[in-house]
Amino acid sequence: MIRSPIITVMEQAARKAGRTLVRDFGEVEHLQVSLKGPANFVSAADRRAEETLHAELSRARPDFSFLMEERGAVSGKDASNAWVVDPLDGTTNFLHGIPLFAISIAHVKDGVPNAGLVFNPVTDELFVAERGKGAFLHNRRLRVAARRDLANCVVTCGIPHRGRGDLALFRKELAVIQNQVAGLRRTGAAALDLAWVAAGRFDAFWERNLSSWDLAAGIVLVREAGGFATDIDGGDAILDKGSVVAGNEEIQRALLALLKSA
Repeated sequence: MIRSPIITVMEQAARKAGRTLVRDFGEVEHLQVSLKGPANFVSAADRRAEETLHAELSRARPDFSFLMEERGAVSGKDASNAWVVDPLDGTTNFLHGIPLFAISIAHVKDGVPNAGLVFNPVTDELFVAERGKGAFLHNRRLRVAARRDLANCVVTCGIPHRGRGDLALFRKELAVIQNQVAGLRRTGAAALDLAWVAAGRFDAFWERNLSSWDLAAGIVLVREAGGFATDIDGGDAILDKGSVVAGNEEIQRALLALLKSA
């Protein structure tokens, strides 16, 4: 695994926040008898994890700026370097006791994702990548899947839900894609979707209406695992537009063409 200073800082912060999330996750099942209890508890768990990450990352790099889910943008003395952080990607999964959620941390330099970490503390799977140094799950080098035919591919996606996203457009995209692939999946955690594309578990991923903290770390993972990631229009404005299509070169291009046709 990469042992650069920036990755070391990210890992130490993620593991410390991860311990509190695992503890809190263990308490969620005891609150399911209450309608309000679990949601309030998970919101508090999200904030606690973000506070831990902010404190740890600030101590290691006190001048860096931040973009965080709860705090928003926090300016630092060094505007060219920023931490982009999601303390709990997959909040709904967490709330329902589903162990598919992650801490996502990216180091963004001059607006470009430079290093990324995605950590599921329940499974202890730590995905890391840094530009020019590859992507890793623990000590194993990652490569995107090598399939070249969509008919053999398992594709993951984000499904818009009540109050969020264009449901009619998604249904059009789904109708075009589901006849072309071996399977479709929805995990509920975009950071993990991208990490699993990097690991070759999923062949491709697409989603709209995401935030920078959902995407920044995963983009580095996919690209350093030999994959391609663009926005849904085929450009490089992923963080600005909040959309992504990722996979190996051939499958990503084919999926992008199907989405455009929808």
